[in-house]
Amino acid sequence: MTDPDRQPSPDRPSELLSEGSREEAIDALTRLEAADADARKRAIRTLRDLAETESSAFDGLATPLTTFLNDEERAIRLTTAKLFVALARSGPAVVRPVVDALAARSADDEEFYYVRARCAEALGYVALDHPDAVSDPELLADLRVRLSFDEPEVREKLAKTLAYVAIGDPSRLRHQVSSLAEHLDDDSELVRYYLCTALVAIGCEHPSKLADARDSLARLLDDERPYVRGRAAEALGLLVRVGDVDVRSPDRTEPDDDDAAAFVASRLQFLDAARDGEVPAATADGVGTLAALRSETEAVVESMLSADDEECSRCGLTLPKGGPPVCPGCGAPN
Repeated sequence: MTDPDRQPSPDRPSELLSEGSREEAIDALTRLEAADADARKRAIRTLRDLAETESSAFDGLATPLTTFLNDEERAIRLTTAKLFVALARSGPAVVRPVVDALAARSADDEEFYYVRARCAEALGYVALDHPDAVSDPELLADLRVRLSFDEPEVREKLAKTLAYVAIGDPSRLRHQVSSLAEHLDDDSELVRYYLCTALVAIGCEHPSKLADARDSLARLLDDERPYVRGRAAEALGLLVRVGDVDVRSPDRTEPDDDDAAAFVASRLQFLDAARDGEVPAATADGVGTLAALRSETEAVVESMLSADDEECSRCGLTLPKGGPPVCPGCGAPN
């Protein structure tokens, strides 16, 4: 017989899910709401680990899990938001029923900004495969408006979500080109990159709409970040193909990194060919196509971020630029 006063096991929900016992897992989650903060935190963290490999096991659990998005402990709300990101990345259909809850938490100005950022990120992953689920005009307007004033970490996730909305359905944002272009001068390279990606996605099906972003995109041909330059050139190439648009060649030299150089070069070639009227309907490497955007966007961001990594001079451990003052591996000053 179960002792009602006994502290529920934090590992129990994930164990039950792994066994396929969803109803029992939901019951275990309900009982965990009354557990102490450490138990709740451990339970959500364990579920997040499971979500990365077995997202299908969470079918029907998204709604019960939203309870922890409103937990009194900020760390638990953040861990829960990260859990939803993991689920949305690997099994977006599982998260679709709780889009409204994620949108509400993302838009809550009183919420910790990292929680808001992760909730916005989860919405983006859902939008890739289920664009109709993230199509509410008020939600999309909120994402755009907060690009003007939110924390940098949140703006990056908002821009990512808008890019994924556009990749999922380019028509959703086709009337918002001007408002997106207003933020192409953001200090964050990720914001600039994601918004350029959104514009490329729009241009794949509505290239003439990019005329409203022409000047902003042209300025980015000299951006200090190669992947931003490449995406801007790609968007301009799509625009040039459908209209008499004068776009000068960029002044910047190519980056030292081979992958980045190849990325920029292929898109500058796309732009040059478009100006000469030589671009076929589809290029061999997928430049200017939604399929390429869908498959490569995340990998490009990983390359952008890894390019900013540094190495410890003593032990060689990879450290993020601007990371901790002391190497966690050997204790040497960073």
